[in-house]
Amino acid sequence: MGRIVLATHNAHKVVEFQAIVARARPDLEVIGYDGPEPVEDGVTFAGNALIKARAAAAYTGLPALADDSGIAVDVLGGSPGVFSAYWAGHAKDAAANVALLLDQLADVADPHRDASFVSTIALVVPEIEGHAGAEHVVEGRWPGRLATRPSGSGGFGYDPIFIPDDQPAAAERTVGEWSAAEKNAASHRARAFEALIPLLESL
Repeated sequence: MGRIVLATHNAHKVVEFQAIVARARPDLEVIGYDGPEPVEDGVTFAGNALIKARAAAAYTGLPALADDSGIAVDVLGGSPGVFSAYWAGHAKDAAANVALLLDQLADVADPHRDASFVSTIALVVPEIEGHAGAEHVVEGRWPGRLATRPSGSGGFGYDPIFIPDDQPAAAERTVGEWSAAEKNAASHRARAFEALIPLLESL
């Protein structure tokens, strides 16, 4: 079985990627990254994803995947964006991030609460035994809108306040109310991964 390292210390993301990768490349084992965490000083999702993937590939010598993702709210000009994990401060407190975002949108009516989850995945293949290395970046977007209060205990991050567009209006749920299987099949990461599949097939 081939191995590919996922450049994150976030156990939730490792589980998600293992499930997503298994659907298309069951012969690839996704392993977590235990090396030093690079400084994510990029100003775009793509920039940060490449920083992480390059660091993991250099540290392990394996092909590396890195995801930089977040939520982009239309009325906030695309924010929190790359600052999604730190929206309420560098403690990376998910509950505080959600509470601050909801407070900022407290007076925004439902028709103007459009948002998208964005996932940018970088694949970095190191130079191995004379074979040239390569870098690729793909993106997936999951459109929807924000609820006025959290609902559901599933997922993580902003999932409990994100209502995807692609579901029946009569049975709308936040992603916090979705099963892991439902989310893995429809999420922004799944959409980005669909674009990544042809690249992984060449590994």
